[in-house]
Amino acid sequence: MSGLATRLYRGEAGIDVVRKRRNLWFLIAGALVVVALSSFLIRGFSLGIEFSGGNQYQLPASAGSLTEVEDAAKTAGAEVVSAQTVGRGDSATYLLRTGEVTQEENTTIKQGLAQRLGIAADQISDSRVSPAWGGQVTRQALLGLLIFLVLVSIYLILRFEWRMAAAAVSSLLLDLVVTAGVYSLVGFEVTPSTVIGFLTILGFALYDVVVVFDKVQENTRGITSGAAQTYPEAANLAVNQTLMRSINTGLVALLPVGGLLFIGAGLLGAGTLEDLGLVLFVGMGAAVYSSIFFATPVLTLLKSREPKYVAHTQRVLARRAQLAKGGAADAKAARAARSEPEPVDATLAGTAAGAAAPKAGARPAPRRAGAPGNRGGNRGGGGRGGRPSGSKRR
Repeated sequence: MSGLATRLYRGEAGIDVVRKRRNLWFLIAGALVVVALSSFLIRGFSLGIEFSGGNQYQLPASAGSLTEVEDAAKTAGAEVVSAQTVGRGDSATYLLRTGEVTQEENTTIKQGLAQRLGIAADQISDSRVSPAWGGQVTRQALLGLLIFLVLVSIYLILRFEWRMAAAAVSSLLLDLVVTAGVYSLVGFEVTPSTVIGFLTILGFALYDVVVVFDKVQENTRGITSGAAQTYPEAANLAVNQTLMRSINTGLVALLPVGGLLFIGAGLLGAGTLEDLGLVLFVGMGAAVYSSIFFATPVLTLLKSREPKYVAHTQRVLARRAQLAKGGAADAKAARAARSEPEPVDATLAGTAAGAAAPKAGARPAPRRAGAPGNRGGNRGGGGRGGRPSGSKRR
């Protein structure tokens, strides 16, 4: 584990994010988007009173349980949209949100709550929000989001290029869709705090993407002039070099947000922090994922379609194939050079050469009759000294 952590810090982990597993990250992102869109269509959103309009009633928790208070409001004629507990201990209160009612209906609901719960009517505070105000908040939120995306695109085009801008904006949109999908699945109310949280996670996601893209640009600057590595390989190296930084940034950001969500909203009962904490926690987690596993793969997909990078990739692969072929030939020659011939037997070698040297002290071999060089042996019928064969010595 320590070895992996060290390699991560040095950017030497070699995790394949861009090259072979790019389609896997696209498949995961597509599945998340499908789930989110399905939740939008089936469950929809639980809009807060600020967006949908209606009335809000706040009364002390000492009046009874939350279920009893909700039942009392329904009995009094109120259409309860949501009910939650705010705060802890003696200061805890119940917050009921209902649909829009008239002034007479509002008075009837308050009197019914006070009568059925056994509390004074002045212990129940109420407020009314017009749907027109909620529509105005919605339009302003969408306008702010559009302006943010336009300014981000302009900045990224000027800082990098339009392909990086397109990849970054698609990453931001993925963060928004995934976070909104979680909000829809959980059923949390969409409030102005939620909108603020959305804009906040967009800024965080943009920061993380810019850090990764800056390293990608550094690694790929002038890459087409050489033939050492392809654009996806250089981009994958950049992701590995910034991976630990992205993880550390995400953890440092998620720890206080987690405290805001689980401690502030969960333990202390600060209901107003619940909406903001959830959107920040989910959005920042999605931003860490998208900046590593989605933005850079989208960028390499766009860059790999450029003609100069297509030609460069072919040149790199051809050079590697040539080096591999040359390396195989060199290895074969080296093996042939190392395998020397077997030593030949000395006697066989001398026989083959026709000139074996006699041993010291050995008698010369007799010459055969008629052999070349035996000149006087057969001369005159030939015995020794020229005697005829068969003659006897006197």
